[in-house]
Amino acid sequence: MSPGTLYLIPSPLGESALDTILPEQVRAIAARLDTFVVEHPKTARAFLKQIGTHTPLQQLNLLVLDEHTPETELAALLVPLLAGKDVGLISEAGCPAVADPGANLVRLAHQKKIRIVPLAGPSSILLSLMASGLSGQRFAFHGYLPVEKAERKKKLLELEQVSAGRDETEIFIETPYRNRQMMETIVETCGATTALCVAVDVTLATEWIQTKPVAEWEKQLPEIDKRPAVFLLLARVLK
Repeated sequence: MSPGTLYLIPSPLGESALDTILPEQVRAIAARLDTFVVEHPKTARAFLKQIGTHTPLQQLNLLVLDEHTPETELAALLVPLLAGKDVGLISEAGCPAVADPGANLVRLAHQKKIRIVPLAGPSSILLSLMASGLSGQRFAFHGYLPVEKAERKKKLLELEQVSAGRDETEIFIETPYRNRQMMETIVETCGATTALCVAVDVTLATEWIQTKPVAEWEKQLPEIDKRPAVFLLLARVLK
């Protein structure tokens, strides 16, 4: 029997109408599936309720894969696929396998010769880069920076040096309730002419994206506490 297909299904970055962020084809594929690998069943069901699955919600097979799932349990998640069933992989928000534990499952699926189909949808990282006006020719995503302030400052200085040397946009994120601390550390640490883009609530009605030198940010820090944000840094003078 041939293996099924693993569909990588993007999910909303917040509360928004699905028809504005997910193509009809993506919604149609997700609707016909009855087995999914998800981070949190509750939020996955809320998303799939919006999709309108052909199978009743309570009859869907939701297999959990999160940051705590040991690699030894990944093979079990592929059993339905190896039995010929198509399966959807859903991230908690945005694109599966990008800054997401689903990457480990996709890697193993490749080893098992399972077909992988990525579907179009919102990526806060890519959308923020597109809107930033910073270098899209060379960029790197670093995930979360250190929590401890001294280590965070050290990492920011490293990123600034790399950015200047490579003309590269450095992208990172923070836990929303620590956004204020991140902004304070950036303006304390980075050069006045370094360009910083802050992208908040990407794809939502409250979306807010601004790029300006660190010196301008220092005059007034944005009110972005408890809102999902992406930070993009480029160590060169804005013209």
